[in-house]
Amino acid sequence: MDYNSIDAEIETLGEPKILSPISRWEKSAKSQNFVSDNDKVLIDVKFERLIKTVKAGKIPTSFEMAGPRSKIFFDPGKLRCAIVTCGGLCPGLNDIIRSIVLELHYSYGVRNIYGMRYGLQGFIPKYGHEIMDLKPESVVNILEMGGSILGSSRGAQSIEEIVNTLKKMNIGILFMIGGDGTLMAATRIIDTITKMGLKISVIGIPKTIDNDIYMVSRTFGFDTAVEMATQAIRGAHNEAVGYPNGIGLIKLMGRYSGFITATSALAQQNVNFVLIPEVDFDLKGPKGFLNALEKRIHLRKHAVILVAEGAGQKFFEIDKNERDESGNIRLKDIGLFLKDKIISYFKSRNINLSLKYIDPSYMIRSLPANANDHVFCSFLGRDAVHAGMAGKTRVLIGHWNNYFVHIPMGASAGKRKKVDPNGKLWLSVLHATGQSSFKNS
Repeated sequence: MDYNSIDAEIETLGEPKILSPISRWEKSAKSQNFVSDNDKVLIDVKFERLIKTVKAGKIPTSFEMAGPRSKIFFDPGKLRCAIVTCGGLCPGLNDIIRSIVLELHYSYGVRNIYGMRYGLQGFIPKYGHEIMDLKPESVVNILEMGGSILGSSRGAQSIEEIVNTLKKMNIGILFMIGGDGTLMAATRIIDTITKMGLKISVIGIPKTIDNDIYMVSRTFGFDTAVEMATQAIRGAHNEAVGYPNGIGLIKLMGRYSGFITATSALAQQNVNFVLIPEVDFDLKGPKGFLNALEKRIHLRKHAVILVAEGAGQKFFEIDKNERDESGNIRLKDIGLFLKDKIISYFKSRNINLSLKYIDPSYMIRSLPANANDHVFCSFLGRDAVHAGMAGKTRVLIGHWNNYFVHIPMGASAGKRKKVDPNGKLWLSVLHATGQSSFKNS
């Protein structure tokens, strides 16, 4: 990919002129170096491409580094902030909320922080959802709680009503925690804010358990999802080896991208077959999946299969007009489909089978974050606050090349990151499982 085609410029509401309250820590144990807009993180760090870009007389594209600025745009004493969580649940949502509230309160002295209940519905008067007044004491103990204390919802809402509510509440910074649909809504909210001539910052914190947000190397909740998926794999493996011709079949999250499935297979290497949306496969035929599975059963008497929820959709008749509340095409259940096909195939060949099917998806989504995600969310939430206080807008707080950076929403919204079938992750899965292509041609 040509990263130099990306517009990495960050939009601001105006020149920051207020000395940051963090400056009072200058001579204390909490002192830290401020980050400048000139502190950059290269997007493409591959040496050969970097040299080629420089020799062509071009400046390599880079992201602004996230972190506190020495001067801020908003007056903390007058500022009102709102936080909203949208879309599906994900480990770490409460961590992000807590981090934002504590950073606003203790570092910047912001006292008016509001939680909008049940996603974007919280801005729409007809739903009647109460607004939460968020204080340190109301978030201090939420780390071990799964889900979101603000709740969530799916589905489009009136952008004009959302912005009107922001205006009536005199909100200066809106923190939106969500996935691709939320980012698309955020860009429309910002466009309307701009048309109305309002000075409201909108900061996005990318949320998807599938880890498929474009130009973001890691999203919160992914580490927890992989850890919990490995427990399901261990259980499936124990079930499989405990019975003659035992098969453990696990369906994991991943509508369009197989990152959780592929990474989990490497984290717990008791997996024999991995099926993801990015790699096509056939069921029948000499090289098909079912034939390979039969050979494995004859050879080792057991097998463990991981399948991502978006894999194998070619086996169904998909109605592209049938969509969920978030506008995604409704996928068919590949897990139950494979279960039925495997049982039917082995029955036709007079081979007795013991198949255990496991779908831990909703359990994983609603769990509290693990230790690694706790730390990761803390960084994301605090850097989101720093960006908002500096007057940044239309920006995501993301992780790239081992740094936290500002990513323009336009670089990610409406796009999706996928597993590269020729990349290291998938090739490592092939080596770990020993599986080959399940394509007959």
